[in-house]
Amino acid sequence: MKFSIISEIPGRTRLQLAGPVPESDLDALIKLSAGIDGVNKVRVYGRIGQMALEFDNPCRASILEAVGAIDAQAIADAKSGYVMQLEPRKHKLIMDLATLVGAHYARRWFLPMPLRAIFIVAGYMTFLRAALHELARPRLTVPVLDASAIGISFVKRDVNTAGQTMFLLNVGELLEDYTRAMSENELINSLLDVPDKAQKIVGDTEISVAATELEPGDLVAVRTGMSICIDGVVEQGSAMVNQATLTGEPLAVERSVGDDVFAGTVVEDGSILVRVRANTAQTKLRSIVSLVQTADSLKSEGQSHMEDLANKIVPWNFLLAGLVALTTRSLIKTSAALMVDYSCALKLTGSVAVMTAMSDAAKMGVMVKGAKYFESFAKADTIVFDKTGTLTEAQPRLACVLTTDGWSEDEVLRFAACLEEHFPHPVARAVVNAARERGLEHRERHAAVEYIVAHGIASSIEGRRAIIGSAHFVFEDECAQLESDIKEQIELQMQGLSPLYLAVDGKVVGVLGIEDPLKPGVREAIADLHALGVKHVVMLTGDSERTAERIAREAGVDEFKAELLPEDKYAYVERIKSEGRHVAMVGDGVNDSPALGLADVGLAMGGGSDIAKEVADIILTDTDLAAIVRLRRMSQGLIDRLTSSYSKVMLTNSALLALGITGVITPQVSSLLHNGSTIAYSLNNAKAYLPPVS
Repeated sequence: MKFSIISEIPGRTRLQLAGPVPESDLDALIKLSAGIDGVNKVRVYGRIGQMALEFDNPCRASILEAVGAIDAQAIADAKSGYVMQLEPRKHKLIMDLATLVGAHYARRWFLPMPLRAIFIVAGYMTFLRAALHELARPRLTVPVLDASAIGISFVKRDVNTAGQTMFLLNVGELLEDYTRAMSENELINSLLDVPDKAQKIVGDTEISVAATELEPGDLVAVRTGMSICIDGVVEQGSAMVNQATLTGEPLAVERSVGDDVFAGTVVEDGSILVRVRANTAQTKLRSIVSLVQTADSLKSEGQSHMEDLANKIVPWNFLLAGLVALTTRSLIKTSAALMVDYSCALKLTGSVAVMTAMSDAAKMGVMVKGAKYFESFAKADTIVFDKTGTLTEAQPRLACVLTTDGWSEDEVLRFAACLEEHFPHPVARAVVNAARERGLEHRERHAAVEYIVAHGIASSIEGRRAIIGSAHFVFEDECAQLESDIKEQIELQMQGLSPLYLAVDGKVVGVLGIEDPLKPGVREAIADLHALGVKHVVMLTGDSERTAERIAREAGVDEFKAELLPEDKYAYVERIKSEGRHVAMVGDGVNDSPALGLADVGLAMGGGSDIAKEVADIILTDTDLAAIVRLRRMSQGLIDRLTSSYSKVMLTNSALLALGITGVITPQVSSLLHNGSTIAYSLNNAKAYLPPVS
């Protein structure tokens, strides 16, 4: 079996397999890998073709060699031994539980006591090694608690109790691992269903296709603000590529002809043609798995508090056990004080709650890059919206074309579409679509395009300098000429529309009026956000004052700012944050990226630029604001669930400690109830947060 190492630390490695693992082979691969000498734990992520191994470090080389030796025949032979056909993960759980229970009771019923004692002592070695490993660091953790509790039974010469305690602990760990693995796999599977798009070159034209449709050898165009969704080689052009998701390096690096580029990276500036090298179904997984792994380091404040408390409370368990031993002189009661810990329950219930929230969000078209962003969005008292493509339709329409200097409408629209065709902004698509509807040919008639963020586009068409963009860009930055009386007439005719000025060789030759209607349901969504605790809703736009005023009035926002540059949006967010507000920023364009990065939590709308999605903390594949309302409810639900889990775990385990110390229940019953309640609370946290959308 072919594989490559993705990441590795002593005793743990993650492997990238040659491709996805079919569900029918998943259980067999887990069984074969887990049976390799030195392997302690195996997790296989079938759809993304990855395997995580935990092992005894000295055995690393032989383990990797054994994994490489697993082939199709070995998997087929392993599958032939199964007596039941269930879903693989459940099958593995059932088989492991059956093996654990069967082995325990077979030894108890059929082996003589001396032989049974040898097996129990051998089984204790696993717990003892784990405890010594933790003590060597040095730190007091749950493995030390478990080993101490079992050790007390040996001190009492009660081998049967030690065996029963280890059996219950093993069952609890098996169920906890299954619950965590199912939640993590559910999250990865949900994220894999979120589609990616690519600009495929077919002949002399570009077509937008699903990234999963690409095959090795295809040619893909990637330009400023767009993500690279495949692994490949640059065949033409040059660009500055942000590879932070792969290398952690925040500065973009130059990539030109012959250089490798990778899925999950973003073009900050420039334009390249990339020849697809690897299967796209396998390359998408890298950014998804990276997200799932990174999400663990982006815990919410509530989750971090629970886990910090879980770690700090273990030494107090030992102190309590010491006090019980001194005051009661009872090894049974001392063992009961060690048998119940808060750590596993707090960590597992919190982790499952977060992964369920991320999975539920992915199912409704929202990708959240870490638990802390749920919490940030739940706490946000101010939401700042960009206008175009966020509050207004993601598909604005060309309403009119005004001409000057003797140009015809078709000539103006053809030139404009030629400039706009390469950029993934809603306004650009409106121009290109209008030209297509009129049957105007405009492709590849210009030299290299220069995109000036939040201002416009400049290029050379048929040897003539052509620019298109806002009034500020065309008149102030580029000093284009237009008679004042004509300019006044145009402004009157453009009331309520978003104007794009086209200038050729320093003269304005036409103006395109973009009709940008409000999305359906925006007013209702903003009212719902107010009802969910958002105190202030703001709209920021680079559009004209009149257009912004109309949209703000229709949307029902509390405040709006018009004619803003990216630095103005950034300054606004910076100012309101300095006033103590918790700010969420929602946008979709390259010009929104600075403000998205500065806000407490940034949300990028679907259909927008990929660089905005890269900067944002939350990505919405849909353009409907109802998704933001649902996300707000889910975020608040997660905070409530974490708080509730904390209270339940502390209350339940404290009660079990009290009952065990007073002798009301035995340490074994205490362990059973402790593990049972942990699984029950975790399963409860795995429930959907919101009802499905009807």
